Amino acid sequence: MNIYVPITLILLSLSQVLSGQKGVELGLWLGRSNYFGDLKTSLNFSEPRLAGGAIFRYNFDERISLKSSLNITQIHGEDEDANNSYELNRQLSFFSNIYEVTSQIEFNFLPYIHGSVDENWTPYLFGGITALNFSPKRELNGEVFDLRLYGTEGQAIGEEYGKWTIASTLGMGIKWDINYDWSINVEAGLRVSTSDYIDDVSNTYPNFDNLRAQRGTTAVLLSDPTQNLLNEGRQRGNNKNNDSYVLFGVSIMRYFGRLKCPDISQRR
Repeated sequence: MNIYVPITLILLSLSQVLSGQKGVELGLWLGRSNYFGDLKTSLNFSEPRLAGGAIFRYNFDERISLKSSLNITQIHGEDEDANNSYELNRQLSFFSNIYEVTSQIEFNFLPYIHGSVDENWTPYLFGGITALNFSPKRELNGEVFDLRLYGTEGQAIGEEYGKWTIASTLGMGIKWDINYDWSINVEAGLRVSTSDYIDDVSNTYPNFDNLRAQRGTTAVLLSDPTQNLLNEGRQRGNNKNNDSYVLFGVSIMRYFGRLKCPDISQRR
């Protein structure tokens, strides 16, 4: 994550030679999240979870900005919502808090200048990288279990998947001024992670005798709650598609900057 520091310093230095509006914006956002992965394989935006965070944006000019934010949300999925018999019979579920740090480059389709009468709104695209922390859990018989610690797909003790991963980020939004100092942004951003274990489901069912010997009967129940699919090597998830989620939100931003005055030689 330290790579963000030199990148940010370089971009801030480059901004000194760019023309147009410069300045920092700070803000807060609130919205919702939707997960897509092995426990939600259809394009289903039902049952969203609350999401929110804090935003820093640096405007290089009226077209290009660097935005970084700290965000938190919760995602979840369960086979009870599936629309095919295999997933309904599998009966897996999870929920996980997501803590993320993200940096994105924004491109405004229209020139956007705070306080302008005409150039005070624009649609925009953004892309970047997100580092996120996750920890899938599920409730079983009234108790919550950390799935990562039970090696549900046969991971050896000490070789469990990590709690951090990287996600590519892409999205779009629209921003417009309330007045010179304040603006509202509405955006949706997709995170496609490099991990397929955000939901604890990826590959095949393990050898359950070995799993029971290493981690106990609870691990077997968490791996196969129905106890009907106790067949080593049978498909449990789809490891060809990594997990992803969408954040949709509305932010209010405060602008701390001033328009750059033109050089004397440019004045008429």
